[in-house]
Amino acid sequence: MHRDPVLFPDDENGDVLWQMAQAGDDLSIPREVDFAVIFPSEDDALKFAVHLLRSDQKVSFSSYEEHDEFPWQVLAHPFMQASHENMSGFERLLGEAAEDFGGRNDGWGCEAQPAA
Repeated sequence: MHRDPVLFPDDENGDVLWQMAQAGDDLSIPREVDFAVIFPSEDDALKFAVHLLRSDQKVSFSSYEEHDEFPWQVLAHPFMQASHENMSGFERLLGEAAEDFGGRNDGWGCEAQPAA
């Protein structure tokens, strides 16, 4: 299969989506995606989580032992198609909103949807 640079641009999200497609994931099937945003303080993470809840987003909150300077994590769980436009756009919006609370993006993940 040839990598279409329109569907799978040469960036981190494009690489991940390309790997998913190569593994047999049907990216056209919508699924819940977990977008991680990390914070330096519990208070800032909780304020951001409330901000997302007020925007009707499904969220979860936890400590995050993977990063000493950003030990708190908020996950946003939108239901969407796994396209480069969707992933990059949502990640950009989260990152911009998280800056006001001292946070930053820390990637995304989702369950594979096997092709029929």
